[in-house]
Amino acid sequence: MSTGVAVDDLVLRYLGAFGPASVQDVQVWSGLTRLGEVADRLGPRVRRFRGEDGRVLLDGPDAPRPSADTPAPIRFLPEYDNLLLSHADRSRVVPEQRIVPLWPGNGGNRGTVLVDGLWRANWGIVPDGGQAHLDIEAFQPLPRRQAADLAAEGHRLLAFAAASPAGDIRISVS
Repeated sequence: MSTGVAVDDLVLRYLGAFGPASVQDVQVWSGLTRLGEVADRLGPRVRRFRGEDGRVLLDGPDAPRPSADTPAPIRFLPEYDNLLLSHADRSRVVPEQRIVPLWPGNGGNRGTVLVDGLWRANWGIVPDGGQAHLDIEAFQPLPRRQAADLAAEGHRLLAFAAASPAGDIRISVS
C-alpha cells in the first residue's frame, strides 16, 4: 500500500468516526500536515459542506445527516475519549471553552456526558456499601426531560458496567 493510499484511508476513517470535520480537525487529531491536498485528491469520496462559521467541512458522501433540529441522545463517554480531543475547533462538542480533563497517570476516573451533543457533565461509578452507584456532576441544571433521559441512560450504563449490584443514579450540579 502506498503512503498516499494509507493517508487517504486515514482521513476517510477519521471522517467515519468524527465527521463532518475540517481539514484542520483531521490534522490536529493525526498530527499530519498538508491534508488539504489529500482532501482534494479524495474528490467524490468525500462530501463538502460549509459550517456555520463558513469553514469547509468534510464527511463521507453517504454518512447520516439528521436535520439540525434533531436532538442528539445522551451519551456517556469514557475518560480520555477522542471525541473531546479530536477537533481543532472543539466548540462543536465542548461548550464555553471548558478545559477537557486530562488527569495525569492513572488518575483518569471520570468520564464525560454528552447532552444534546455537547459535553454537559462528568460521571463515575462509585462503589458504596456493596453496591455501585453512578455519580453524575452536571455543569448546570438540566431541563426535566434531559435529566430524565440522563437518568434512564445512566441506569443502562450502570447495569452494563458495574462490577457490583447496581445502586442509585446520583445527579448533582457542580
